This record gives sequence, C-alpha cells and structure tokens, in this order.
Amino acid sequence: MTIYLVVLMAFLSQAGFGGSRVAVSLHALQLTSNQFAIGLVIALYSLCPMLLSIVIGRFADRAPPRRLVVVGSVIMTVALLVPFFVPGLAVLCAAAFVLGFAHQVFSLPIEALVGGIGGPEKRARNYALITMSWSAANFAGPVMAGFSIDYLGQTQVYVVLAAFTLAPVAMLAFTPNLLPRKGKSHEGADVRGSVLELWRMPSLRITMIAAGIVGSAQDLFQFYMPIYGHSVGLSASAIGVVLGMFGIAAFFVRIWLPALVKRWGADRVFSCSLYLAAAAFLMFPLFSSALALSAVALVIGLGMGCAQPVTLMLVYSRAPEGRSGEALGMRVTINQFTHIVVPIVFGTLGSAFGVAPVFLVNALILAGGGVLNRGNSRAPDKRPSPPG
Repeated sequence: MTIYLVVLMAFLSQAGFGGSRVAVSLHALQLTSNQFAIGLVIALYSLCPMLLSIVIGRFADRAPPRRLVVVGSVIMTVALLVPFFVPGLAVLCAAAFVLGFAHQVFSLPIEALVGGIGGPEKRARNYALITMSWSAANFAGPVMAGFSIDYLGQTQVYVVLAAFTLAPVAMLAFTPNLLPRKGKSHEGADVRGSVLELWRMPSLRITMIAAGIVGSAQDLFQFYMPIYGHSVGLSASAIGVVLGMFGIAAFFVRIWLPALVKRWGADRVFSCSLYLAAAAFLMFPLFSSALALSAVALVIGLGMGCAQPVTLMLVYSRAPEGRSGEALGMRVTINQFTHIVVPIVFGTLGSAFGVAPVFLVNALILAGGGVLNRGNSRAPDKRPSPPG
C-alpha cells in the first residue's frame, strides 16, 4: 500500500509542477513579446536542478524524507502563489527558478525512497509505477492548466496548481507514518567522499552516461519532431498526434517493464531499449505521412519508455550504500545539462546539414549507448564507498 500512496503523492506534485510550465510560459507571453525573455523564464526551470541536484541529493541521503517532501511541497506552493498576488515578468523568473529547486527537494528523496520499498525484487515495479505517474501527470498537468486559464483566468490558474503541489502535505497529515521521520543512519557505510569518487566507479559512470544519452534522445524528439513535421507539411494537430504516440507508448510499456526485467535483467532490457529506439530514429526521416511517423514515434516511445525507469533502477542499485540520493542527483544534473545543450547542438546540425543527419547521429549515439552498457550486466548491486 505504501508504494501506491507514494506514487499518488508524486503524481499530484508532478501535475502541479508540469502545469506550472504551461501557466508560467503563457503568462510570460501575455506580459511581453520578447522571445529572449520568454526563453529565459523557461530555462530557469532547469538552471537550479543542473547546478544543485547533487547537493540536494547528498542532503537527501541524510535528512528525513518526510521533512524534505514537506519542505519541497510548501516551497513549490508558495512559489506558485506569488505570481497570483504579484504579477510581473521578474516575479515569473524568480518563481521558475524556485520551482525548479523545490521540485528537486521533493523528488530526489522520493526517488531514493522508492528504490528501497519492498526490497530489490520490487525495485523494477516501483520505478515503473512512479515513472508511469510522471507520464500521466505530465499529460494531466498541462491540460488542467490550459483549461484553468481559459475558464478561470491567467492568474487564477496558480491557485489550482498550488492545490496540487500542497496535496502531498495533506496526505502526510492523514498518514503520518507514510514516510520516515528520521534520516538514514547508514550504519556500516562510509558516506563521505566527493562526487568525483562516484564518477570514478566504472559501472555507475557508464550508467550515468547512458542515462544522459536517453535524456538527449528524448529532448531531440520533443525539439526536432515538430520542426521535421512542419517541413514535410504536417498540420499542427497531426504533429500533436505524433508527439502523443510517444507518450502513450512510454506509459503503457512500463506496465510490462517489471516482467521484462525479471525475465531478461535490467541491463539487457536497457541495452535492447536503446537499440530499438536507435533503429526507429534511423527510420524517422524516411517517412512523411502522419500515420507512418506515428508508428515510428510509437516505437521510439517503447524504447525510451523502458529506458528511463531502468536508468533510475540502475543508478540506485549501483550507488554506494548511503549515497543513492547523491547519485540520483548526479543523474538529474547530467539530464538537465542535456536539456540545455541538445537543442543548440542539434539545431545547429540541422540548420547546416538538414534533417537526416540529425536523426542519423542520434541513432548512432543511442546504439553506442547500448553497446557501452553491455559490459555492466555482471556488476554487483551495491559497491562500497571509497574511503573518505
């Protein structure tokens, strides 16, 4: 029962956070037509996670999960309510930065906690469930925000979203024993050491690199598919359907993920998911009809939908005892870095050489990630932390 309540908390918080991206972006657009200013507001969501996730993760390894979840929820709620009372572009910039910070304060303890509920045999199920909840929330949040703006108003939407980010605090009030009130003692584990010591562990480093490859591939699809769709004459609704197929496939493949991991092992499933996505990216520029591109997007979604929860599993299991939050924070840092770099790099590549090389290069990177990860299959679940 615990895992389902934790997943519900994650869904509610993610729905509020995901909806805030739509609300803040549209609010900024209403306040100014300056594209740079709007881009700055959106980028501020990723700045704090990129800079501070490792620090937050290290703190999450020591602090009580319940306290961090409450603090993260309250800060997100306050950050959402400030634009309701004090509208303005500078306020939106500050809100975006604080929301990015508070979301990590909430999420990293949850990610680390989920890996341990029910023991190693339940880890695949747990991470499949929480990533499914994120997928559902990333659909429900923006839709809810859009309707709230249309029917309630541009500033009133923040009150609706704040109710979602505050909901986990209410859940904890009614279920006081749901999350631990004390930090981990880490008896017998040396939790000292720098983040570079984590990076020097070959198995964990390879998993981090592969996780970054997954993040870059997802960013590329979200960024470049609309550009490609427009270039081949697809309507906005057709482009939306193609993007939607990716999300649908990613959601449903996670239902079967625990069975796949149990039968084939996490590393084999991970490598195969990268190969599958690589093959689909290679095929993408060969088609121009919405139906064919939807089918290819479905295959990409199957591959990426498997890969994300498996990277969470592998990072958690390969982190030294007592440093899982820090390792998960490093994963966030790498992924947020790709959020900033990938659109720039591949946008430049596409402008210079056209569409096909973009998908070809990404397919090769994904396949390379699969090959790189093959050697990790015999890695132990936990590695001792190097002496501090």
